[in-house]
Amino acid sequence: MISIKQINYALAVAKTLHFKKAAEACHVSQSAMSTAINEMEKQLGFQVFERNNKQVLITCQGETFINKAQVIKLELDELHQLGQAESDPLASPMKIGVIPTVGPYLLPKVLPSVRSTYPNFKLHIVEEQSHMLVDMVRRGELDTAILALPFPIDGLMSFEFWHEDFYWISHKDECPLGVQEITSNELELEKLMLLRDGHCLKDHVLEACQLKNEQDEQEFAATSLNTLIQMVAGKIGSTLVPEMALEQLVANNSEIRAVHLNEPGPHRNIAMIFRPNYVRVKELEILKSMFCQALSPDK
Repeated sequence: MISIKQINYALAVAKTLHFKKAAEACHVSQSAMSTAINEMEKQLGFQVFERNNKQVLITCQGETFINKAQVIKLELDELHQLGQAESDPLASPMKIGVIPTVGPYLLPKVLPSVRSTYPNFKLHIVEEQSHMLVDMVRRGELDTAILALPFPIDGLMSFEFWHEDFYWISHKDECPLGVQEITSNELELEKLMLLRDGHCLKDHVLEACQLKNEQDEQEFAATSLNTLIQMVAGKIGSTLVPEMALEQLVANNSEIRAVHLNEPGPHRNIAMIFRPNYVRVKELEILKSMFCQALSPDK
């Protein structure tokens, strides 16, 4: 009979396509993992992996096996969590994903409160782009993920906890005194700097401004909001950032100005996503409440 250990080993190899890396991730020797996989394949009657000294590939039958193994592992994890759900709130570890345009601005606000209220709660944070986090939640590698919506999350549930608009960020010398609002028609698009493709914030900015994705030809595209702000301070151009990031990025920089983007909003919604059968929903509701409180303007 195929064991849970063999299923976990197979999933690790499928993820890394490398026996040594998979063995390290499972904290076993490479020889022990190879032996377990070989025995599993003998029981199955077919090869899950095609391997040589240079590469590891998943066979056609192996793909079917890996898909079913992922479902089995997810259901086993949920069985294990049933007992945890009856324990004290946030008494068990939780793995949460977060996108780069939310993590640095939300987590410093909320983590001190979480740590103070639930000192035994072990929180593991994974920062990745939205499409990666959605896949990780589906596979059960994450308990939940914090995303900016709209974004495709077919088959998953969500708790929205924050709604915000974008702000136009420019150098003080390029922003007329007293200006509090700006429309997308007033933006100098040739000077507008956005994040690289793959960051959902870029898509949300383009949607809010009702622009086509014509920013691929821009001279500069960054991988972080902080880099964009430094470029604005250097008079390279202007950018748009979400309200959540204003305190960190703008408040203490006397060289730049923030002006509200006067377009129909909210321009993005921040939400926690999770699987429909996830058993620790009550704990997610606790975290959601703490996120709301941390971001509240009255705090």
